[in-house]
Amino acid sequence: MTVARDFDQLTVVDHPLIRHKLTLMRKVDTTPADFRRLLREISSLLTVEATRNVPLDEVHVETPLCKTAGWRMQEPVPVVVPVLRAGLGMADGVLDVMSEADIGHIGVYRDEETVRPIEYLVRLPSRLSDRTVVVVDPMLATGYSGAHAVTVLLDNGARPENIVFMALVAAPEGVKVLTDMHPKVRVVTASLDSHLNEKSYIVPGLGDAGDRIFGTL
Repeated sequence: MTVARDFDQLTVVDHPLIRHKLTLMRKVDTTPADFRRLLREISSLLTVEATRNVPLDEVHVETPLCKTAGWRMQEPVPVVVPVLRAGLGMADGVLDVMSEADIGHIGVYRDEETVRPIEYLVRLPSRLSDRTVVVVDPMLATGYSGAHAVTVLLDNGARPENIVFMALVAAPEGVKVLTDMHPKVRVVTASLDSHLNEKSYIVPGLGDAGDRIFGTL
């Protein structure tokens, strides 16, 4: 795990398994089925870091040998919020290791001319002020959709210090936009890539994540 020097709120999880799986995802000939599987697996691994600060309560349980102290997540449980549609590909990976979580949805799409987000759906659980919220979207490119999703959460009561934005791949431009607008929000990613191209795609990136997840190329 490394923290990028230029972004205090950014954590790049450079575990060997993640680096291996991300390389397979980048390949142009990786099938949608393999792409989905790898995305789910990496998302599970990233969740361990993204939930590092989830609060716990001490409990006591009986083992086969004795009574012992242990820990469980505080109520209300964390929330995972995929940014539709591509974020759906990451949500299952989060739930694989945090099945207790509730689920919200924020639907946005990018205007191809302005590269600004257009919102079309918001469905969120209650009591966001008391919860850890993990927002998931495979690509943090321009950062505008991610920043919009965080704003929606704040408008619905979430606390910025309790929000983690989890992306598969991020561009420096997107991290800057998101963290400038929301400096208390943590960003967790598998890779900080080089830059955005003239069409606002991440380079080297892996193409359009939504199209590769759903086979709509």
